[in-house]
Amino acid sequence: MTSKQVTGLLCAAAMSLALVPGAKAQDKVVKIGAILPMSGGTASIGAHAKAALEVAMDIINNAHPELGSLPLAKNAGLAGLGGAKVEVVFADNQGSPATGQNQALRLITEEKVAAILGAYQSGITLTSSAIAEKYGIPFLTPESVAANLTERGFKWFFRTTPIAPDFVRIYDEFLTDMKAAGAKTDSIALVHDNTEYGTSVANTIASGFKAKERNGVIDIAYPVNATDVQAQVLQLKEKKPDVVLMISYTSDAILFAKTMQSLDYKPPLLLADDAGYSDPSFIKAVGKLSQGVFNRSSWAVGPSGSPSAIVADMYKKKSGEEMDDTVGRQMQGFFALVDAIDRAGSTDPAKIQAALKATDLKPEQLIMGYKGVKFDDKGQNILASAYIIQLQDGENYVSVWPKANAQKAPMLPYKGW
Repeated sequence: MTSKQVTGLLCAAAMSLALVPGAKAQDKVVKIGAILPMSGGTASIGAHAKAALEVAMDIINNAHPELGSLPLAKNAGLAGLGGAKVEVVFADNQGSPATGQNQALRLITEEKVAAILGAYQSGITLTSSAIAEKYGIPFLTPESVAANLTERGFKWFFRTTPIAPDFVRIYDEFLTDMKAAGAKTDSIALVHDNTEYGTSVANTIASGFKAKERNGVIDIAYPVNATDVQAQVLQLKEKKPDVVLMISYTSDAILFAKTMQSLDYKPPLLLADDAGYSDPSFIKAVGKLSQGVFNRSSWAVGPSGSPSAIVADMYKKKSGEEMDDTVGRQMQGFFALVDAIDRAGSTDPAKIQAALKATDLKPEQLIMGYKGVKFDDKGQNILASAYIIQLQDGENYVSVWPKANAQKAPMLPYKGW
């Protein structure tokens, strides 16, 4: 064999190593796109999510044996890909479905990402995941809850978070227990924005409550990023529902709290569907006006020294904020996605897809309070679950339901300010 032939073979081998998905090179980087609201009305969520994913990258790319059974923490890098590091390519969806769609296209065609995580708002997840489906790229949403996202027959879409049908069961059982404790729960007002998230969740909860013979449901919609919600609050004052269930992003949740105070309206029981009410920005802005608000969550910090407590401490050092449900779900989804890539031993999309379908994470392998992570044939995590927390003692949420997970007893009625 001539030297020229040898050189040619070496060059071909080098190209093969660089281009074949899953090549086990120590310096290989696995790129994952993350589509988040870095600007617009939910920009604070995007900033917190970015910090959370940066902490997750640290956990994956460096050895953290103190995190016990958490997948990917024991070794530095992905063992399944020869110690490859993970790099997140962040993309700003600007709160726009069209922008989210364009960012998904850019991440796939220009950044050559192996998979995409996103996009917080359900309406943006709807459009951006459609691009991933077209190109055959795995797309995992850790937090978008609109029921229709997993009803499109998609093969490349996965979701780790609990969704609206889960909330129906959780809210029904919670309100049943509150009624047994003396609270009135007969009439319920669903206050929601007109986005994919707000409309879908409200419709699912309304139909679910009707099936459970909760017939006193009042629907109150409003435009997202509203500048005035006096009409909606005055409608609540007039209707006098026993329970107000808020389905709102951060800026709207803040506006409703301020408007309720200005119009001197306090519902007997105020229950929030996560979203804006879990944002630290909400607590800083109007936490003192919202004492006693209940909120859906799957996050609890856990005992000192536990993996969840260690991760929460890492996040606080990174962001200056306490860890909350939204960023916890972001990290959990990211861990599940990267765990699948590691088990696939490859960045080939079909192999990642197969590994996601085979995912079977146990509770002790999670930082969130899910019963595990296991996807059905629609891509939904069938082991996702949640509980109820309440804003008590100033600016701290504590778990109050179910009783087995409660740090404190529920405080009734709603105190407000």
